[in-house]
Parts: sequence; structure tokens; C-alpha cells
Amino acid sequence: MNKIPSINLADFLSDDKGRKQNFIDAIGHAYENIGFVALKGHFLDDKLVENLYSEIKNFFDLPTAIKEKYEIPGIGGQRGYVSFGKESAKGKKEGDLKEFWHFGQYLDVGSKYAEEYPDNVQVEELAKFNSVGKETYEMLEKTAKFVLRSLALHLGLEEIYFDNYIKNGNSILRPIHYPPIKTEPKGAERAAAHGDINLITLLMGAQGKGLQVKNHTGDWIDAMAEPDELMINVGDMLSRHSNNKLKSTIHRVVNPPKEMWGSSRYSIPFFMHPVSDMKLDVLENCINEKNPKQFDDITAGEFLDERLKELGLKK
Repeated sequence: MNKIPSINLADFLSDDKGRKQNFIDAIGHAYENIGFVALKGHFLDDKLVENLYSEIKNFFDLPTAIKEKYEIPGIGGQRGYVSFGKESAKGKKEGDLKEFWHFGQYLDVGSKYAEEYPDNVQVEELAKFNSVGKETYEMLEKTAKFVLRSLALHLGLEEIYFDNYIKNGNSILRPIHYPPIKTEPKGAERAAAHGDINLITLLMGAQGKGLQVKNHTGDWIDAMAEPDELMINVGDMLSRHSNNKLKSTIHRVVNPPKEMWGSSRYSIPFFMHPVSDMKLDVLENCINEKNPKQFDDITAGEFLDERLKELGLKK
């Protein structure tokens, strides 16, 4: 497959059974063959997107000393600010050419996960930054819920199979700033080739060239969404749970041509995670003679912990 398919969530939400099934078949085929789709019909409106980009640009334009006071030690970068070059792809020593922020889950009062998740970090200098981030988080989480419902049906599971695993899940909204490149990067990229850790990722800001996906014949293809689309891909947790029936595809953000080094790039992925005690054991109906069980049993929390250490975010 050499092109990212485009689908519309309105088809899945339709009362027309044929439209709904066509959506399930289309996303299932895409995730078995390329691991990415471009999605229209999500729950973000234009005004919210405009407000979010305004707020994150305001934040990343703050002086470095102010941003760094929001870099919280001891939590593996799970909330607040992560400074430039701190994260690297698995197996790569060079840090990525980016800085980013993490918004985390907004828990119900009395949730048993309150002690497990760090608190969200409040930015004092920007009055609307946190409220706009929270609204975006909730709309992307809502979109992700219905995408996972379609995938549950594709995998032969109950439609709401994932619902209780993602409610209060350890999901992350990550506004990323790739600053202008001032000197030859020497092996570093804006985001080196990697697979995502989580169930699925919903990406805002894939409208310009830069994001590339490695297809199953080993070729890198450009992944560009229309202005009204989110790019959504399978993460390693879902690939593992489905015994690699749904493919977690390697992707990267390449450096721009030298004449564009002076410009910033912004992208905003939402990493949909389940609760830490979800078992990622391979689903029985994804095991057969042609595809025997490929992965050991593990919980989502244990898997996340392993990967954060590999990324250099946790000791």
C-alpha cells in the first residue's frame, strides 16, 4: 500500500448498517496493511483547533527559563514540559530535534488511579493554555473511543470491548514544537524512525510534508492529511494485543530541505493509552496455525514502563 486511505467517522456513527460496515472494513483493511488512516468527521471543531495552536505557540515562545520551570523531575516526562533533545527513538543515541508538553488524564473524583498518575501542570503565564488543552484532550479521547469500537468489531469482539479499558486511561496529549534548525543536525532528525507505544495515536498537524510512514515493502511514503483530517495509527499495544493482525507501523518526521530550516513545525499527537492494569495478552481469536502467538503476556503498565526506559525518559 503506497497511499494513506481516507475515511469518515460519520459513516461509523451512521444509522445505516451498510455505511457502518464499510467503515469497519476500510479501517480494518488499512490497519492490517499500512497501519495508518486519515480520518474526517472527528469531534474537533475549527475554532478549538485555532485556539489550541495559538496557545501552544504562545507557550513555546516563552523564554527557556520559564518553560524549564515546568519540567518536573522524577515523573519520566509524563506531565508538563520536556526540553529540546531530551527524548530519543528506541535504539538511537541522538536526541530528537523537538521540545514538547504533556497533558494527561483528567480523572474522576475518587479514582483509584489518582495516586498512579502525576497531576497536570498549570501554566501561570497563559490564562487559557490549560483549559484549551483539556477541551482538546476530551474531544480527541471521544474520537478515539469510536475508532476503537470499530476496531473491536473488526477483531470479532464486542463493540464496547475497549470502553472500560480506556476510561481513566493513561492517555497523553503532546503538543510538539520542532524549532528552526540552526546547524547541521549530524544524524539527528526532528523525530527519528519509531513505533508508538500505545493503542492508537491521533495526530493533528500532519498537513505539511515531513511525516513519513514505512510501508510493508520497506519504502518510505509521505503521510499528509487534509486540513479537516486527523492522521490515526496503530500503536504497539494494540499490535501486540491483536497478535500483529493490526500493524504498528514505523514512522518518522524528517528534517525539511535546507531552505526551510528557519521555520518551526508544530504537531499534536494524542496517544490513547488504556488503564495500566489492562492485560495486553494476545487475543485468542487472533491466534491460528498461520499466525501463532507472537508475544508474551504483559500488562499495559508494565509495557509502558519498559518503553519509557528505552526512550530515555525514565531511569
